[in-house]
Amino acid sequence: MSVSRIFSSMLTNGKNIRLLRKCSSHNGVNIADTAVQSFLKNMTAEHDILSSKTERTPEEAKRLFEIKPIVKILERRNNLSENIEMLKNYEDQRDDNENKIEGEIQGYMNRMTAVDRELQTILLEPQYTEGSALLELSASTDKQETMVFVEELFEMYRRYAEYKDWEIFVISQQESEAGGIEKVSMFVEGVGVPELLTTEAGLHRVIKTFENESGRNVHTSTVLVAVMVKPSDKEVNIAAEDICVENVSYEPDDNLYPEAAVRITHTPTGTVVECQDTQSYKENADIALKKMGMILLGKQLKAQVCPFNHIPVQLTFFTAEI
Repeated sequence: MSVSRIFSSMLTNGKNIRLLRKCSSHNGVNIADTAVQSFLKNMTAEHDILSSKTERTPEEAKRLFEIKPIVKILERRNNLSENIEMLKNYEDQRDDNENKIEGEIQGYMNRMTAVDRELQTILLEPQYTEGSALLELSASTDKQETMVFVEELFEMYRRYAEYKDWEIFVISQQESEAGGIEKVSMFVEGVGVPELLTTEAGLHRVIKTFENESGRNVHTSTVLVAVMVKPSDKEVNIAAEDICVENVSYEPDDNLYPEAAVRITHTPTGTVVECQDTQSYKENADIALKKMGMILLGKQLKAQVCPFNHIPVQLTFFTAEI
C-alpha cells in the first residue's frame, strides 16, 4: 500500500500520524493528496498553538521540536505557491511580457519541486529520542586564537541549543586572561541531543589566513569536542540536608522577577545555582534544584570518564578555512 493511501485511510489529525523511519517508495508522499494536505494543515495549526505557549510540558516541547522543521518547509512552499498563482493571474492579461512571465513561473515550479522533495524526505525521517549529554570543549594549545575559537564554538552550540529548544547547564568555564575560553563543560538536555551531539565529537580545526607587510600568515586553531551521552537510568539524588535554600534580592530587571529569586547551595561541593525566571518562589526553587541536579550529574560523569576516552581512536576532524 502506498504512503498516500495509508494517509487516506487514517483520520487526518496531525497527532494521529507518526512517520517513524525512512522507507522507500516509487511514489513517495504525494503532497497534493487531499489527506496529506489536511494532515499538513492540522500540523501547522498545532505548531501555531504550541509556539504561542510561554510554558510547555515535556511532551509539548518534544512535539514542537518534531514538527517545527516541517512547518518551516511548508511556509516556503506556500510562498512559492502564492508567487506562482500571482504570476499566472498576471499572465492571463496577455501582455508583451508573456514569455518572461512563463520563464519566471517555470523557475518557481522548479523550486517547488525541490521543496516537495525536501518535504517528502523530512516526513519520512526517523524521530529523535529525548536525552542528555555532557559536552566539553578544550583548547589544544594556549594560543589566544585557539581560546577565541573555543569561545566561538561555545556560542555556536549555545545558539544551536536555543534553536532546538534544548536546555544548557554550564558546569565549569575556564576563561583566558588574554581573551577567549580555555575550557568549558556543559550539560545539554532535550529531544535529539543523543543523536545530534554525538556526531560533533572530534577535533574541530579552523584555518585563518592573514595578509600583512611581511607576507601571508596562516593560523591553525584546534579544539577538542568531547561528548558523553547520559545513560537513561543515571540520576542524581540530592539529600535535603546537603542543600541550603535562600531567598535573595536583586535590582529590578524587566525580564526577571527579583522578588521571587532563589539561591540553592550544595554544601558538599560548594555548587551554587540561582533562579529568578518566574513570579513563583516555588517554581524558581524547582528550576534551580533541577539545574543543580544536572550540574552535579555532569561533574560525576566528567570525573568518571576522561574526555579523551570517550572519543573513538579514529578521531573525526572538522576543518574550516577562513
